[in-house]
Amino acid sequence: MLGTVLLLLVLAEPACPSPAGASSQRAEALKRLLEVFGMEDPPPPPAHFKQPPQYMVDLFNTVANADGVTKNPDILEGNTVRSFLDKTHGERMRFLFVLSSVAKNEKILTAELHLFRLWPRVTDGPKRHHFCQVSIYQVLERSDPDAPGGKKLLAARLVSLQGSGWEVFAITQAVRDWTEDESSNQGLLVTVQGLGGSPLDSPPLQFASSRDHHESKKPMLVLFTDDGRRGASLPVAGFPGGSHMPWHGSLCATARLRSTRSLDRLQPCQRHPLSVDFEEIGWSGWIISPRGYNAYHCKGSCPFPLGENMRPTNHATVQSIINALKLSEGVSSPCCVPDKLYSINLLYFDDDENVVLKQYDDMVAGSCGCH
Repeated sequence: MLGTVLLLLVLAEPACPSPAGASSQRAEALKRLLEVFGMEDPPPPPAHFKQPPQYMVDLFNTVANADGVTKNPDILEGNTVRSFLDKTHGERMRFLFVLSSVAKNEKILTAELHLFRLWPRVTDGPKRHHFCQVSIYQVLERSDPDAPGGKKLLAARLVSLQGSGWEVFAITQAVRDWTEDESSNQGLLVTVQGLGGSPLDSPPLQFASSRDHHESKKPMLVLFTDDGRRGASLPVAGFPGGSHMPWHGSLCATARLRSTRSLDRLQPCQRHPLSVDFEEIGWSGWIISPRGYNAYHCKGSCPFPLGENMRPTNHATVQSIINALKLSEGVSSPCCVPDKLYSINLLYFDDDENVVLKQYDDMVAGSCGCH
């Protein structure tokens, strides 16, 4: 978190010894900030205006507040949610999702097929059934999935013939197979049958397709994954609660370098705003939400004696006493650093224009203390 704050301070208040030097420093800071977000280069903005899937927007709003700060760290199963739209644009009940953007180190926790159920067809005569059976198959032989061994059943259940809306089917094992062997991804096949698996001449139930229906109703694959990335300094905390623990001394020494002006030394340790504007950085083309966030940073003095309002650790209290009484040479006073950190969430387009929700630990200073 401290390294991130220093990068943001550089971006917010760039040094200006020369235009070339300032430009080089900004470029290096942006490169390091991309590393914080687990990227080598920023994804290109979509070629044309794209509306993100409403499911992903709703999920972001459930997980995070308007600034992207996590409201509850336990909502997501992992730290990444990826959405993929169907790429077949052909047969109505065949679907194909290209998963090339899933990193090799990502662990697939859950995979869901989202299909939008259309209003049932109007049929002549009295309705015989209120439900039909929907089955999801993993295609093993693309040329002839109905041949023996041409497909494998993944999920099956009864679906109502009343109304319309989204239906979600778990297909986790198939997606794990595809990410391990990309060539095995031959797509999915969906069948609609009567009760007990009886055939239907004209299935009363249909799902929206990529070719014939609005963007908001297109078939979608949603992956809940975890890339193993975790904050290295403090445990992630939910907003506004969370735990705190002592800060490492080596980082404390670095943080002290940020506050050298006499005015800063006179002010007690406290949290100050640090605005991150993605449009100003040049990332607004691919980041959907938030448009920016307040990272905050800690600044101020930790004079002896340390009061409870400075949230000192026992170690900081002892260090303050040693420093005040000059009982040992080279022992400085405690410094003002974050003692509680929040995670933030980004909703963005990746390199393939898929919409991703990703959670990043230790991105917002929740409170400051003397350590």
